[in-house]
Amino acid sequence: MPLPVLSLMLVVFSLTTGEFVIAGILPDVAGDLSVSVPAAGRLVTAYALGMIVGGPVVTALTARLPRRPLIIGLVAVSIVGNLGSALAPNYPVLLAARFLAGLIVATFFAVAIATAVSMAAPGREASTIAKVALGLNLGIVLGTPIGTLIGQDHGWRVTFAAVAAVSAVALLMVLRFVPGAEAATGSLRGELRVFAGRDVRLAIVLTALGNVGVVTVFTFIAPLLTEIAGFGEGAVPVLLLVYGAGAVAGNLLGGRLSDRALMPSLIWLLAALAATLAIFWAAGGSKPLAVVLTFALGLLAFAVIPGMQARVLTAAGAAPTLAVAVNASGYQVAAAFAGWLGGTLIAGPGLRSLYPAAALLTVAGLATAVHIHRRDRRPAPAKV
Repeated sequence: MPLPVLSLMLVVFSLTTGEFVIAGILPDVAGDLSVSVPAAGRLVTAYALGMIVGGPVVTALTARLPRRPLIIGLVAVSIVGNLGSALAPNYPVLLAARFLAGLIVATFFAVAIATAVSMAAPGREASTIAKVALGLNLGIVLGTPIGTLIGQDHGWRVTFAAVAAVSAVALLMVLRFVPGAEAATGSLRGELRVFAGRDVRLAIVLTALGNVGVVTVFTFIAPLLTEIAGFGEGAVPVLLLVYGAGAVAGNLLGGRLSDRALMPSLIWLLAALAATLAIFWAAGGSKPLAVVLTFALGLLAFAVIPGMQARVLTAAGAAPTLAVAVNASGYQVAAAFAGWLGGTLIAGPGLRSLYPAAALLTVAGLATAVHIHRRDRRPAPAKV
């Protein structure tokens, strides 16, 4: 992996670890700050809100800055947010620090992807995106459990300090290896203008619809595996590692497939994802099959991401940064909706109904991908 791309991937790793590690140390945070576990859970919401708000707002405000200084500034804010989390004297300060840490994430993803693609060889854009996004997979599979262990052994504050330290190392690598000659991300007017194009709007809709179903299932994966598949609670971390292994493989596979045929590969991957969710509904009570399906679910859920990001970049043309950032914020909105939808379904038809609902939502994403592909194949209107 080229060192500039590796530097960006390490930042993504630290950002992802910082986002998800809170789940493993939540009881410790709640006990130390004398708040309830549900109140501590709002720290996750604060981070997500930072991403949702920061995606369009921070990207718009920094649209004219050159990419390398912008990346350096964004990583520096992340370090401050995580150090602030480690040193927070009380719950309100910690809440504000988590919001600050999340505020720059969507913008960083957008600028990092645009920077990596600008250094990629022609025809290798999607696989380059996949290499940057590998940091997300590793943050979930390795960073989160390691951060949890650090918190359990040394205290939750050390966990956030460790995340800040990894970000600092990544920042030093950015300073050393990421070239300084990138063009500016473009004017705010130019970035906003891309949303007038239907292709960009459809690409963002594709990301939301194509992911909301599988995110709904993943949000409630623990009770699905224990209550439907019949596994004990002790098996859940192992099965999450199985899911994570599938995610790593799927991320790299999706990048390669998208380089070869972007929209056709997305169509087939979304069809396979919908089918996997349907099979989980029909036969998820079998433990051996559930293990295989959990791996397949992780593989397919992350195989679609490089292609979706590449589609936004392609549709946005010369002004992609804000479009990619809004796309990342849209993913977080979809994740928030997934939590509400899953809770509503569990309270109504029951836990098992998550599978067919997720499959149907994925089919909606598939239909969007087919529509986009047909639009791409239409002949351009003749010039008069």
